[in-house]
Amino acid sequence: MPRICGSNKSKNRINILLNLKIRIMSNHSSSSGSSGIGVLGLLGVTFVVLKLTEVINWSWWWVTLPFWGGAVLVLIILLIIAILFAIKK
Repeated sequence: MPRICGSNKSKNRINILLNLKIRIMSNHSSSSGSSGIGVLGLLGVTFVVLKLTEVINWSWWWVTLPFWGGAVLVLIILLIIAILFAIKK
């Protein structure tokens, strides 16, 4: 089985970040009716952890895409709708 992390230091960083994430989620869910951060938020946190532990060598634009990508997609859809509405008039 291939090794993903090369050192115990990397594994310790991952464990610390995951424990912090679990604490944040448990505090958040107890204080509100929300069900958590969602799939994109979890994916974004995972990418950031992998980038910081040097498991992946992606650009920060790709690493943070789950955080801002949804908003950009919504803006593009709204822009297309506005253009189509303006053409019909």
